[in-house]
Formats: sequence, structure tokens, C-alpha cells
Amino acid sequence: MTLNEGLRVRLAADLTLTGSVAAEGEAVAGFLALAAGTEGTVERVDEHQPRSGEDVREYERLKSLLDSFGHQMPEGSRGQLQEKVRALEPAWIAFQEQKARVTVRVRFDNGFVLDGVHEALFTSA
Repeated sequence: MTLNEGLRVRLAADLTLTGSVAAEGEAVAGFLALAAGTEGTVERVDEHQPRSGEDVREYERLKSLLDSFGHQMPEGSRGQLQEKVRALEPAWIAFQEQKARVTVRVRFDNGFVLDGVHEALFTSA
């Protein structure tokens, strides 16, 4: 499901959050539970693109070089470049298969706000 700003959503599962904060020099622990079905409104949607590693960047660089100038290269140099590109191709394919991660900020009807939460935690209301 694709979430958009302004869409009414509900929690798909029970959610429990724990944490601690420093209040006047003392650590205070807390626990918050939101029940599945709690409704709210999507305030923001953030798409996080997968990051390319060194192998992916090198593949892109060498592939571009091969595509642009390979026909002008001596046969031996072109062969070496093609071999390097083939060796890096699995990393490129794996990168292409990665999907963008989508997180949302949701303001619940009870006033609580969840930010940076994976979209899969919600269904449309």
C-alpha cells in the first residue's frame, strides 16, 4: 500500500515503545502501548533510496567508460575493461533489486505522533 500525506490510517498491529529520558538529573523510564486499530493521519512521507556501495559506483564509472569510449580502445584494453565490468555486475544487479524504504510521520487522533516509522505498520482507515 502506498501512503500519502493526509491519508487516514490505522495501526496494523499492537505497538509498544519503551525508553528513558533524563529528567532533572534522574533517568526516568517509560512504556507506551498503542493498540492495533488506533487511527491517525499521515503528515509526511519520506522515501529513502538505497545507498550505493563502492562496487556499484565503480561499475557505473567503468560501464560508462566502456559505453562511451570502448569502441575506440585497443582490443586488449577493451577486453580488460569488459572483464572488470562483468566482475562488478552482480553488485550492480543486487543494488538494482533493492527497493526504496518508505517511512511516515503519523499524528494519531489521541495526539501521539510517530515519526520515522516504516509504512508497513499501517493500513488505510
